[in-house]
Amino acid sequence: MAIGARMIQGFAISVSGLMAQSKRLAVSADNVADMRSRGVDPDGPQQQPGAFQPKRVQDVTTSGGGVRGEVRPVSPASVETYEPGSPDADSEGLVNRPNVNLAEELVTQIQAQRAYEANAAAIRTQDEVTDTLLDIKS
Repeated sequence: MAIGARMIQGFAISVSGLMAQSKRLAVSADNVADMRSRGVDPDGPQQQPGAFQPKRVQDVTTSGGGVRGEVRPVSPASVETYEPGSPDADSEGLVNRPNVNLAEELVTQIQAQRAYEANAAAIRTQDEVTDTLLDIKS
């Protein structure tokens, strides 16, 4: 493989990391925003309009050496909480809420931020190396 092709591949790998971390942050933000929504009822029908299904992003290595973020549902989708005053509560005062842990989501967001920063730094370094190579060639 020619040097130019390897350099472009290096940029592509870092960009794939940026995109995967952007997706991870967006999915985590959705989880936090909807953590007080009505959760999926495990005994309910297949389609449950208005029920929130929390998700996670898993990194999957691509054939070119990059990474792709795949969105997958959290299992179990919901947990029962005791909220007798909620309009969604059953006769026992239980409500299905999305299975979202705020502390875990904050850690996920910090990890996504750090990984994003690392990929951005790799792109800056690759850019500097490219500039240096072009200066040497001229």
